[in-house]
Amino acid sequence: MTRTFVAGAALIALAACASPTPYQQAGTPGGYGFEQSQIEYDRYRISFSGNSLTDRDTVETYLLYRAAELTLENGYDYFWVTERATDEDTRRYGTGPDYYGPWRARGFFVNYRYYHPAHGWYGWDDPFWNPRHYREVTRYEANAEIVLGRGPAPDERAAFDARDVLENLGPDIVRPAPDA
Repeated sequence: MTRTFVAGAALIALAACASPTPYQQAGTPGGYGFEQSQIEYDRYRISFSGNSLTDRDTVETYLLYRAAELTLENGYDYFWVTERATDEDTRRYGTGPDYYGPWRARGFFVNYRYYHPAHGWYGWDDPFWNPRHYREVTRYEANAEIVLGRGPAPDERAAFDARDVLENLGPDIVRPAPDA
């Protein structure tokens, strides 16, 4: 009974860790969530960084949502995006036994030979004697510099009405689960 409880608790803890980054302030500098810094009285730099389970669209949505919140918190009506970029960080991880590890480290072997879209990276070595599998992990971070303004938003693609953004993107925002 105790083993079952411990195993169940471990699975629940693992499932809690294995979820996309919710809309939250980054706990530490460079952590997952949003960060912001004021550049001038009406200009801010904002970023949102997601873990490997957070897709690009979600990261960019959370960035725009934070810009809208920040605009209203400071008493403004719209924000103008002057610069915007989304960075992608992709890494490959190998799993399985590596019988040629010391030789591979000396440059005699290559870790992978080709990529198949449905199955991932395939190892260079014989699959019967060295079954290495490779997995790609991608993280996204969106960055923007915004200028805040009052009154109706200008009729420009880079200008966003903060109230409209909050209203339209609000249903897509996933907040952190409350602590139990």
